Amino acid sequence: MPKVLIADKMSPRAEEIFRERGVEVDNKPGMKPEELAACIGEYDGLAVRSATKVTTDILDRAGNLKVIGRAGIGVDNVDVPAATARGVVVMNTPFGNAITTAEHAITLMFALARQIPAANSSTQAGKWEKSKFMGVELTGKTLGIIGCGNIGAIVADRALGLKMKVLAYDPFLAPERATDLCIEKVELDELLARSDFITLHTPLNDATRDMLNAKAFAKMRDGVRIINCARGGLVNEADLKRAIEAGKVAGAAVDVYSEEPARENVLFGMEQVIATPHLGASTSEAQENVAIQVAEQMADYLLTGAVTNAINMPSVTAEEAVRLRPYMTLARQLGSFTGQLTETGIEAVTIEYAGHVTELNTRPLTALVLEGLLAPLMESVNMVNAPTIARERDIDITEVKHEREADYQTLIRLVVKTEKQTQSVAGTLFGGDKPRVVQVNDIAVEAELGPDMLFVANQDKPGFIGKLGSVLGNHGVNIATFHLGREAPNGNALALIRVDAPVDEATLKEVRAIPEVLQAATLSF
Repeated sequence: MPKVLIADKMSPRAEEIFRERGVEVDNKPGMKPEELAACIGEYDGLAVRSATKVTTDILDRAGNLKVIGRAGIGVDNVDVPAATARGVVVMNTPFGNAITTAEHAITLMFALARQIPAANSSTQAGKWEKSKFMGVELTGKTLGIIGCGNIGAIVADRALGLKMKVLAYDPFLAPERATDLCIEKVELDELLARSDFITLHTPLNDATRDMLNAKAFAKMRDGVRIINCARGGLVNEADLKRAIEAGKVAGAAVDVYSEEPARENVLFGMEQVIATPHLGASTSEAQENVAIQVAEQMADYLLTGAVTNAINMPSVTAEEAVRLRPYMTLARQLGSFTGQLTETGIEAVTIEYAGHVTELNTRPLTALVLEGLLAPLMESVNMVNAPTIARERDIDITEVKHEREADYQTLIRLVVKTEKQTQSVAGTLFGGDKPRVVQVNDIAVEAELGPDMLFVANQDKPGFIGKLGSVLGNHGVNIATFHLGREAPNGNALALIRVDAPVDEATLKEVRAIPEVLQAATLSF
């Protein structure tokens, strides 16, 4: 039974869902880093919010960890590259708090436009400063949205309902999607120059860090107002303070900060700044939603292999997982077959899909081919980190899909170029779910791969099979199945032999000594 640790405070429904699904769970929020490091090794899954920091040190101690689930959108508190290198899936819940965060951005925009917090404090203090708090209307104003994903799109929809003009800067926003949303897609400089209000809804990475800085503020129209409910590092807080003091920026509403918890900040104490303590996702509905989603996603992965909202690997729905399962077995076997025969450095890999398999989600299949290929050559490789490992080793990966008809209704072919040779293997499914190898190095052969196999490439000469059989018989090797293939009479041939027990090195050495043998290797699956 898989075991999960809930390390941050979240809705009780998360724990209930894990138990209902048959997953053992410990709920221990508030642990210190050293406490987490001491116990993480016994868990298959780790569920967190933003408080727990999943560092390299923690991951080094997490020998059994398979999945980290972040109940929320941002994964800044998880060392994703380190998790990926260790083959740990990292998931988030991008939809659970999208509405809540979007509504908070709209709320802050209203509050900023009408100076609600300052007016409230003044009135509560017994003052009546009606003329002091002159606001602006939202109707007819231009809202610039930086990052138009799930949350940004909801903000755009709400803003259009307020009769605002909406611009969006997002390199990944398709023009057709912008048209569907009834917004105008523009470049960043144009958004900065035309917007009355600017709201950020983009991840924090090297490309977006400090994207609103002194140079950006200089490009904005006078009196612009800034809302940030995304990530603190997107806005250079010192530059924002100077822009407010200079009168360039009329005001800012900030929910996130470069350092959190934000006990101190250069923006604090400014009359033109509205500050909230990272409340974007703080509604009872959102907390319930993200807890439910992270528990269901993690349970699905641990129990069925379904991958949803993963940051570092292709997603596979529960429905896809069922359809993909036999193909996943085939993909891993084809990679492992070639990996166990590879003796020199790999330069390039081509994975070809033909027939019915092209209609499926092939990204996880490619990851599994790479896992099978690399696993015999190095330790701790799985479908999560295999693509990263391949890139780090400058292995060129090509994926090709052929929809044309072939000899088989579905086919996966792996071609591996090494420093000295090019090898290929192709496979299909018999009966819809039974993996078979059907071609090796352009030689047709039909073989079911078993736990222990012997691969022999040889010259097709009379008497060879007898010699091979004699060697195996003399060493007590029992043959379960024997599959043969050849290019042409007296040409190159091969044998795939399933045996009842692994062939030892002494036997293998004698097989290789047969004059016709070109290559001989033991395989295990």
